[in-house]
Amino acid sequence: MAERLPIIRLQPACVLDWCARLGGSRSLLQQAYPKAQVVAVELAAAQRDATLEALQSQRPAWWSPSRWQAPPSVLLADEVTAGQGQLLWANMVLHGSSDPLATMRRWHQATAVDGFVMFSTLGPGSLEGLRALYARHGWAPPHAPFVDMHDLGDMLVEAGFADPVMDQEMLTLHWADGAALLAELRGLGGNVHPQRQAGLRTPRWQDALLRALPELAVRDGRPALSFEIVYGHAFRPAPRPRMKAVTTVAAEDLRTMARTGRRGDIVS
Repeated sequence: MAERLPIIRLQPACVLDWCARLGGSRSLLQQAYPKAQVVAVELAAAQRDATLEALQSQRPAWWSPSRWQAPPSVLLADEVTAGQGQLLWANMVLHGSSDPLATMRRWHQATAVDGFVMFSTLGPGSLEGLRALYARHGWAPPHAPFVDMHDLGDMLVEAGFADPVMDQEMLTLHWADGAALLAELRGLGGNVHPQRQAGLRTPRWQDALLRALPELAVRDGRPALSFEIVYGHAFRPAPRPRMKAVTTVAAEDLRTMARTGRRGDIVS
């Protein structure tokens, strides 16, 4: 996603790194915008505290001149003020939201007028092989549905952004075995599908899953899964006053408009 930053001419003074703990983009943002304040934003207090501890542990040695720079800033999402950031950056976090439109509305509120949002997320082409495997074995869905990129573009407009640009790419990952595959998927997050398996799985079911994962093997015999990575960016335009449902025009003004041929000035 950082490769797309050069197409935006705006140099933000404040960058909001949304769910920074998951995005892992702080060094890229600091490199792209060395003069900007990069503010990490987290959704829960435990995540905020973990992010702050991690950033403080990375501070330079006491003798380094950069040690005297302002300490890292980490906020809860509810603490972000309206229009605080000229860039809101959300790397691989949106698919974890149960209500993407509500999340985009929060982004819109946090983004300054003429600022922009950039995000990446998983699209519906992700984990198709895993979904098919679960279906063949009669297991509940392995993850919540992913949103199509065109629908995400529509949501950006509904949330108040303008000129959304969406694109995507497909990536295929290979693992040495099923156990390594499961370990990495666990790191990506849990299953928030409303129809997921109720209660805890048993060791016997896990053994059955490990025996089934070789079905995902490709030519080299290693299990593989494809991921659709969706990228989007959009701008926050200046607010527009709402037009009244009924507009009153004086009769003399109507006659003047008719004489000058300015009928197009009347907009229903």
